[in-house]
Amino acid sequence: MAPQTASGRFFALLTTVILSACTGTVTQPSPATSTVAPTVTSTATPAPTRTAAPTPTLAPTIGEPADDGARIIEVLAPKTLPQQVQAGDAFVTANPLPVTRVRDLTIESPAVDHLVHVRLLLPAHWDAEPAATWPVLYLLGGQSGTYDGWTVYLDTEPLTASTDLLVVMADQGADDPNGSSFTDWWNDGKGGPPMWETFHLVELRQLLERNWRAGEKRAIAGASAGGYGAMEYAARQPGLFRFAGSYSEGGLHEFVGPASGPEPYDKWGDPVAQADIWKAHDPYLNAAALKGTALFVSYGNGEPGALDDYAISPWDPTGEAERYCAAQSAAFVGRLHELKIPVTVYAYGNGTHGAAYFSRDLQRSLPIIVKALGE
Repeated sequence: MAPQTASGRFFALLTTVILSACTGTVTQPSPATSTVAPTVTSTATPAPTRTAAPTPTLAPTIGEPADDGARIIEVLAPKTLPQQVQAGDAFVTANPLPVTRVRDLTIESPAVDHLVHVRLLLPAHWDAEPAATWPVLYLLGGQSGTYDGWTVYLDTEPLTASTDLLVVMADQGADDPNGSSFTDWWNDGKGGPPMWETFHLVELRQLLERNWRAGEKRAIAGASAGGYGAMEYAARQPGLFRFAGSYSEGGLHEFVGPASGPEPYDKWGDPVAQADIWKAHDPYLNAAALKGTALFVSYGNGEPGALDDYAISPWDPTGEAERYCAAQSAAFVGRLHELKIPVTVYAYGNGTHGAAYFSRDLQRSLPIIVKALGE
């Protein structure tokens, strides 16, 4: 997929639609895992003299579950990945990209109380070293992001093909009316699902470590709203990640105000009455916790740039979104400088809020990620 034609709404703050995942054949979770039962959901046959509905049987767990019971119930191995490219003001499917190292997991998650999908890109030497553990790169998408966008709209698969990174891309609440905001929701003080921070940082991490040979060296990065998620997670869990990267994110400086959606205060409560909860999720106010983490922040200025498909991005026709991200990101960088926390800044000038720029940001930050993970 050529950078000058890649521009998807996966990472847009205002996007609402993402294409669904690829399909493939059932595989085992890792070479080190013993043979498991098929991932077929079966039903019991009712007796001929009865009219009751069949009794469903739960799909078997694939591998070891997480502490709270989160479990992998399906593993697929897509043979190709569809590539979405921009054609004028529409998106079309280009030639599918053949792949061998992609695994799609379906996870039953108590934390979010429904099925969640995760896409893995296996390390280059996965098959050659069946006993090894691997450094992990988590990639977070935009507000409407799903697990497949990093490989459908961006060059993530070929960009990481030569590395020994286990690349992890997960759903993050696109189907929830208020999105996820990468948080465990307050829910009027009652807590409970959806708990996306718990899913990403506890359930998913345990499942990967127990079944997919994920190691203890971790990096996290995100585009658009995912950049906020990366910095928030790294600040809330100091030491969990060795690297955190933000690509064109606008929620890094005093991220306050109610969420959109039918229940705008369900995530963190009222900004005044529950101000402590809001502050606890603000990377700008908690930037000191990022000391010791390798950091990367990139953003454009909203003007048409070299990677725009034509004069102005159809998603961001005025460049307003990227200008907002630039102001917020610059303020966040300024705060890091005040705290004397090192950060690599890629303020590239002309460029709008689009996938081609996020792909270039990942490529530019990849050497820093690899170095931070000691690879």
